[in-house]
Amino acid sequence: MHAGLRWEGIRTRGSVAEGQPDAINRSGVWSPLLHAVWKPDPKSRDQVRMSLTRSYRSPTLGDLIARPVFNSRYPIGGPNTPTQADRAGNPDLKPELATGIDLAVERYLPGSGLLSANVFRRDITNYMRSVTRLETVAYSSVPRYVLRPQNVGSAVTQGLELEAKFRASELWAAAPKVDVRANVSVFSSRVKEVPGPDNRLDQQPGATANLGGDYRFSGMPLTLGGNVNWTPGYTTRLSDVQTAFMSRKIVADAYALWVFNPALQLRFSLSNLAPSDYLFGASVDGPDIQGRNVRERSTTTQPTFVNAQLRLEMKL
Repeated sequence: MHAGLRWEGIRTRGSVAEGQPDAINRSGVWSPLLHAVWKPDPKSRDQVRMSLTRSYRSPTLGDLIARPVFNSRYPIGGPNTPTQADRAGNPDLKPELATGIDLAVERYLPGSGLLSANVFRRDITNYMRSVTRLETVAYSSVPRYVLRPQNVGSAVTQGLELEAKFRASELWAAAPKVDVRANVSVFSSRVKEVPGPDNRLDQQPGATANLGGDYRFSGMPLTLGGNVNWTPGYTTRLSDVQTAFMSRKIVADAYALWVFNPALQLRFSLSNLAPSDYLFGASVDGPDIQGRNVRERSTTTQPTFVNAQLRLEMKL
């Protein structure tokens, strides 16, 4: 086992607007950590890993820059709508802290196989998230909706991650010599200051899964492989009046590799073999520019395409 202690500090200064004093943001944190590895059998590669850490995520420079970016669809002299908000940073953002514990079990199979399971939990304070709010702003005579990063409170996340790597013929003698790799992850999270349901962390689906394999032909320098990734669709409640959604994603890739010699090989790859249109967007409850209480929803369609690549790889 080993332990450590790190201190990190950041000081940022930036102008807010003409005629106003600069905004200054200072942050610093002590980050202790403790890691341990236990082998039930010292002669075996099997092991149990345990970690207790405190991580630190500072605001990006773009999140701290307070100068607004105006929505071009609604002139500055008038109001805008929640889904067509202006954008601005927040020079008063505090760093996000997460105290976490991890427990992993690794089981090594005969040959090069590996089975592993990992459980984790993170308790987060000063969680950062971009939220749309109606604000009184200096650049307009009427209040306008502004999308601005905020510290929205505390959150907790936990999950289970399973991974397997093995050659099929090492487990079943009659199976082809295919190197199989697979992983499945299940996540759960909750932002405490946001009412449920779906008050999860941003961009965290309920699960992800990958399945892939590689086959090397005997008697010829050719390897074929592929991978399939699946992410379910999910909805995230950002605040009591704001939600975001993401559609399901399935991505399949394949490749062929011809090795001329250890220093020269040719790779042909196909990415996104089953292209689909992905949807994402948001909805906000609030008054429109006429003052009526409505639910305003925006949806973006992102088309995808098959990507083909032929690459000659040389080692110098």
